[in-house]
Amino acid sequence: MLQHSTIPLTRAWNSWSNRPAEMVFLPLGVRITPVLYSTRSKTTSAIEPRRDMVRLGRHTIDGSLIELETELSGTTVAFSTTKTDPFAIRGSWNGKVSAEWGLRFWLTLAISSDGGEVVVHDAGRNITLVKVGTRFVAVATAEAPVHVTGHETIDALRADFEENGYFYTATRRSEAPLIALRFNLEMMRQGAYAAGVADSAELAIAKAQTCLAAGAPAAIADAQTGLFEGALDAMRDVVAWNTIWDETNARSYTAVTRIWNLGKFAVWFNDQIFAALLAGVFDADLARENMAAAMAGATPQGNIACIVTSNDAWVDRTQLPFGALVVWQLYQRTGERSMIQASYEALVRNRRWWQDNRDPDGFGLLSCGTSDVGEGLYKGTAFAARNETGMDNSATHDEALYDPITRTLSTFDLGLNCAAALDAEMLSKMAAVLGKHDDAREFTALAERHRTLISQTLWDESRGIFANRQRRGGFVRSLSPTSFYPLLCGAATPAQAERLLEHLSDETTFGGDFVLPNATRDDPAFADNVYWRGRIWPNVNYMVWLGLRRYGFVAAASKLASQSYDLFMKNWRADRIASENYNAVTGEAMDQGDTDPFYIWAAMLPLMAASEIVDFDPWTGWTMRHAGRDVVLGPMVSPSGTLELVVKSGTLVMTLNGRAALKTDLHTTLSRIVFVNGRVACTIAPVSEAGFIELPGLALGDVLAARINGQDINYVSGGDGIRVMIAEYAEDRRLDVYFSSSSAP
Repeated sequence: MLQHSTIPLTRAWNSWSNRPAEMVFLPLGVRITPVLYSTRSKTTSAIEPRRDMVRLGRHTIDGSLIELETELSGTTVAFSTTKTDPFAIRGSWNGKVSAEWGLRFWLTLAISSDGGEVVVHDAGRNITLVKVGTRFVAVATAEAPVHVTGHETIDALRADFEENGYFYTATRRSEAPLIALRFNLEMMRQGAYAAGVADSAELAIAKAQTCLAAGAPAAIADAQTGLFEGALDAMRDVVAWNTIWDETNARSYTAVTRIWNLGKFAVWFNDQIFAALLAGVFDADLARENMAAAMAGATPQGNIACIVTSNDAWVDRTQLPFGALVVWQLYQRTGERSMIQASYEALVRNRRWWQDNRDPDGFGLLSCGTSDVGEGLYKGTAFAARNETGMDNSATHDEALYDPITRTLSTFDLGLNCAAALDAEMLSKMAAVLGKHDDAREFTALAERHRTLISQTLWDESRGIFANRQRRGGFVRSLSPTSFYPLLCGAATPAQAERLLEHLSDETTFGGDFVLPNATRDDPAFADNVYWRGRIWPNVNYMVWLGLRRYGFVAAASKLASQSYDLFMKNWRADRIASENYNAVTGEAMDQGDTDPFYIWAAMLPLMAASEIVDFDPWTGWTMRHAGRDVVLGPMVSPSGTLELVVKSGTLVMTLNGRAALKTDLHTTLSRIVFVNGRVACTIAPVSEAGFIELPGLALGDVLAARINGQDINYVSGGDGIRVMIAEYAEDRRLDVYFSSSSAP
């Protein structure tokens, strides 16, 4: 029977299951599952990271390239899968290290369908075929298998190996719900297969054979080289590997990690929106799917559930309201109004819920809590209330008492209040785009009131830093990087912001080689090195970096981005570890057990690095930085199509949809970039040396006007377009070029 026919065809063949080497054609539910067997240990492996040694390699979002290595009983096998078109894949394996005689180490391709349709193997043609509905899937292999057996399930195949060994023929079949094509590493140390999908058996067979004969395609280019090499590649791989199929809810989503065993599905609100942010760099559809998964946790009360899994739903509490921030960033990156429309009403209800349910004294600032709804684990406890910050065991909560009457903690939480102020600000921007002017005014006023209260109430003058505070008392002793979140929401005065910079670089508190620790280094909690007590968290680094950018602390932001990139790459380059959190002394990821090795928000560390070059800033829009160092970056999503950027020999070239759209030799930042029919515009940051901006594809006669800060300027023919000379200047300037819309660059 047909399964999931609405999945985008570009992603139909992919690694959808908890077995990363298994390729699934999702519309038909057809699976090709590698299974390994070692005679030495008499064990099998279906290559599952929760049970087996797996090193996840490169993985494009659409599954056009998937690479991994796995080990069983000392033998290492590498797998690679590529696509020739949405209906055909080519897979290969390579036995890299042998720990036993290859004749006794078996690699099996198990072919099955979710609907239980009979799979047929034709030994004469070396073709395996399954019909699902009116459609056929054919599998061809480069060499004929040594042995073909039939089984009901993968578990039955594994049991056959483990009980009977490799030298057993009683399960030979040519027709069964699962056909196992068996190879061994003595005779087929390297091998290949291809699968084709078509509307007749012969067409499917021809497609598979053609794909197999074509061989492996040319290697894909690295997504980022030069400055911050590999940052974009790592982001892509972490997103793609963690994108799986949720059978319970019949949806594609990017899980927090495909490695944890959290039930059939698991969605944390903040983790899911960060997955959407990361996915949006590469694929707008996947970003939408992740936002939909996050918004599915919206409750009738108005909050968005902290977590929803197949086992539990924490609807009594939520998580920090960063949803509007992410939606606004996705809108800026894609230019699609639908990004806002899809989530706006749920986010508005959520923001009003916070004010109605987490401000027990009516003061205007918020405290974490746990409402009397639902049946979630820990409901009505201090721990449940702390869950709303996500920083569950943070030392900043040590002095917070739980009040069962108000169902809130006794403290104003700084991170929560800064997130709430930012949320209101972003909602006001979204409302303006949608023409909801009353909402825009409401949220603008709410954001301003919240910022004022944060600045006046949560600033500890004696320490010169922002901190959590008792609602009816003084400041709590312990600090975390949320002390810098007032930069993120715009609450810090200029004087307060300058004081914060001092703490950022102080090696007795937040500074050091590996940053930012989630307890100051002089706090006794730092030595615990357990979860939020001293370790480094990627999502927190990202928010602090964004705040530094907002306040124009460019050097400090760039330093944090560079340190975050180095921290990530320390664990990624050698071991392909993308960790949930990191040791703040050694930078190690897996030095203790309370961390996951392939967590989605780890990719926010290289995101900062890539965004130092191209970003979609919440306040200054589309930005692009020429730092004077060679770099290749892309492809990535932009409002004007697929963006790629190259800096070489001092000149930056940006292409859109494969065509050069802008060139410049200015070592500066361009922001508020606009490419629309009839107009190209950008804000040019101060430049210390004169240079040019060139718009390829525009002839002199096409240009209607070119202006800087509203004043007409001269332009000349240059290269294959027009060139505007930009003089040295100490202030921002706005460049606008208007041209005949029929000659868009």
